[in-house]
Amino acid sequence: MLKLIGLIPVLPLVGVAINGLFGRRMSKRAVGLVGCGVVLAALIVSAGAVLDLSHLPADARYFETSFGTWLPLGPAGPHNEAVTIDWGFALDPLSAIMILVVTGVGFLIHVYSVGYMAHEEGFARFFVYLNLFLSMMLTLVLGSNLLVTFVGWEGVGLCSYLLIGFFYDRPFDVRTGLTCADAGRKAFLVNRIGDFAFVIGMLYLVTQFATLHYRTVATAVAGAGDTHHALLVAVGLLLFIGACGKSAQIPLYVWLPDAMAGPTPVSALIHAATMVTAGVYMVTRMSGLYVHAPEAMGVIAAVGALTAVFAATMGITATDIKKVLAYSTVSQLGYMFAAAGVGAWTAAIFHLMTHAFFKALLFLGAGSVIHGQHGEQDITKMGGLRTKMPVTFLTFLVATLAISGIVPLAGFFSKDEILWGAWSGGNKIVWGALAFAAGLTAFYMFRLAFLVFYGSYRGEHHVFDHAHESPRSMTVPLSILAVLSAVGGFVGIPAALTGGKDLNVFHHWLAPAVAVAEAGAEEHSVALEVGLMGLALAIALTGIGFAWLVYRKRPGSAGAIAGRFRPVYALWRNLYWVDELYEAVILKPFYAVSRFFAGFDRWVVDGLVNASAIGTDVVGQLLKLFQTGYVRNYALLFLMGVAAILVYLTV
Repeated sequence: MLKLIGLIPVLPLVGVAINGLFGRRMSKRAVGLVGCGVVLAALIVSAGAVLDLSHLPADARYFETSFGTWLPLGPAGPHNEAVTIDWGFALDPLSAIMILVVTGVGFLIHVYSVGYMAHEEGFARFFVYLNLFLSMMLTLVLGSNLLVTFVGWEGVGLCSYLLIGFFYDRPFDVRTGLTCADAGRKAFLVNRIGDFAFVIGMLYLVTQFATLHYRTVATAVAGAGDTHHALLVAVGLLLFIGACGKSAQIPLYVWLPDAMAGPTPVSALIHAATMVTAGVYMVTRMSGLYVHAPEAMGVIAAVGALTAVFAATMGITATDIKKVLAYSTVSQLGYMFAAAGVGAWTAAIFHLMTHAFFKALLFLGAGSVIHGQHGEQDITKMGGLRTKMPVTFLTFLVATLAISGIVPLAGFFSKDEILWGAWSGGNKIVWGALAFAAGLTAFYMFRLAFLVFYGSYRGEHHVFDHAHESPRSMTVPLSILAVLSAVGGFVGIPAALTGGKDLNVFHHWLAPAVAVAEAGAEEHSVALEVGLMGLALAIALTGIGFAWLVYRKRPGSAGAIAGRFRPVYALWRNLYWVDELYEAVILKPFYAVSRFFAGFDRWVVDGLVNASAIGTDVVGQLLKLFQTGYVRNYALLFLMGVAAILVYLTV
């Protein structure tokens, strides 16, 4: 199956072609079968290829295939070598994990979408976009060089624009006045800022090392020593700015909460398995460069830790069920970047995988709640839904426990590995920030669960009377994801919990792809690791306990707390006024400059052109008076002219 990896991104494109060309004349059932079938085929080929890869010796787990020269760039690099870029794919332990996550979780989201979108218009168009999204993400992951990855990178950006704006004619956010189409444009434009930096970083690489091939870049960087240190730091930062745009880190995170304008399965796909993880994947893929640029890694760790706390505070006051989850995504991505920044590459990808399980489950569970309540998304108008939606409730609870880091669910192991990576690497401030964010995460996630599923219903009673569990096409994917969220962490169980036995399968699998980056970790005692593990668990339980106290034990106390800390509450409730700040500092000056140049173009440039045209026309009209067509008139005018000249010369 290894030789078939080129088929993996192509199979979803078959669904794009069939549903795109014939979808309007096909039944919804047929469209769904095609849309899901091609992803299932991609999953089967991916699983077979990864299985073949696993049979190779650990240090030989790399397979690359090229489909020919794509771009002959000409002479470049210090020796003016003839640089060519191949259209090639590569499978190694890192990309193997990613294609299984993308196709596996992506397939469940496709199946869920059949039920969720059953009553929506544009059913075939929706599956065309979903299939295209998956194809682009797989291209991104499998690319053997940065330029092929960039094609997928831009492809998922385009697809996110199409999917976020799927309900393009509907309003989205009352506070900002955004429509769904505006939200799609916002995502597209913010990502272009990061992409510009990404392109500049690639140009620096190709001019200095004459290659964009991942393995060749890593070898060239390792052989360059300190002679290119400043360049490597600059390239590392430029690529990270690109990752900030795609993975919604400070300051380019503002598009992700508004991505909730798309249908809920889109939110699950973007937030869990595809687009937002691209930045973490790319940074980890370039770990060979980053270990030679520790200053860039320091920036990544700082931005990641800050984003984890910053986004968590916004999740505390959000009332839209999907936006609470959106802020949690931004926060969890901060965890992954912080892990990468401290050199814990394995932990970053481990959390990426477990996060895909429980975040997809949370979004699909939220979609089930919205579906069962005919579109209601305000959690202050919900309550007591656990009896109406038992499967949704139980699976949602599993995901909530997992993201809160409760043992032995998947999030506990991956989050703990990140915390341990920060501490053992000597980054105590990063550890403190992430541990604090873990407490906030547990609080706002259980706030969400308590407000939605416990207590009395606070909305309109007829909505509650008609609330119902979702169909099996939606609850079966929820159940599968709940199992993965519960047991998925056991592939990365640390030796500290097994009496010294090394059972960390995930670490051993991924180590050949990132081993160089983790060589500098400090040695610490097992007792310290277990102690920190217990401390992190206690922080999470404290967050849950506080949520229980505020929203279950004393349900009226939330308003009193908000009133007592009104400035802080207002700051978080209004999302630090970041959107307003961007509008005042960037957008309004930009609009003013645009209006000035539009006026200059209209009144000055166009005015001069129009004035010259009018002048020419007037002269022409005057001259036309003398164009009679009679020779005697022309002779008379000639004589008058001669006479005038003679008078002028003699007087």
